[in-house]
Amino acid sequence: MTTTDLDRFWELLHALPGTDDARFLYGRDADGRLRERNLPRYLELMDGVRPRMLLIGEAPGYRGHAVTGLPFMSVAQLSARPGLITGDPDGDGFEIPTDPPGLWENSSAVVWHTVTALRGPVPMFWPIYPNHPHQPGRPDTNRPPRASEISRGTPIALALAAAFRISTIVAVGRKAQGALARNGVEALAVRHPAQGGARLFAAQLTLIDEELLADS
Repeated sequence: MTTTDLDRFWELLHALPGTDDARFLYGRDADGRLRERNLPRYLELMDGVRPRMLLIGEAPGYRGHAVTGLPFMSVAQLSARPGLITGDPDGDGFEIPTDPPGLWENSSAVVWHTVTALRGPVPMFWPIYPNHPHQPGRPDTNRPPRASEISRGTPIALALAAAFRISTIVAVGRKAQGALARNGVEALAVRHPAQGGARLFAAQLTLIDEELLADS
């Protein structure tokens, strides 16, 4: 059980409406209930980690977060042995979907390859818009969140940062950084790991991690 007060985070998350082309991910069907159980487990583990930075992505992808309920985690990371967060040989204690639409997501793989090599604590992850935006009638696709969706999602991300007392917010990609800036949040930016950005993403995030360690 986490000792961090997450009431405001949960209140805002559960008040976020789903739409025909932006699926709410938690608690409304069997898959949603599994994701709803995985998210508190993730927050509990991060409470023990005490992360010093929050990495903000754009929105859940249909092969990753939209399946597992956890940002930058596809089934491959969710079921990793040993666990990526705890190092436990039996895994991190997440529930594994029985028939997911995908087992692996490239961005999740690159992110975890990088963060497990950092000297500082594993960062916390969250998207600027936590519903899964997709093309109309095609839940197995991704689309960028609209400005109005980002505006609704930003307070949820800020509530999470406040609950964990995280002051260093890092946007994964310029789109996420711009979205945060338009909503009054100044964030550092790292290159998005997709489309050939993996090496620069790793170098930039490692530099931020080293600077945080130097300031501690």
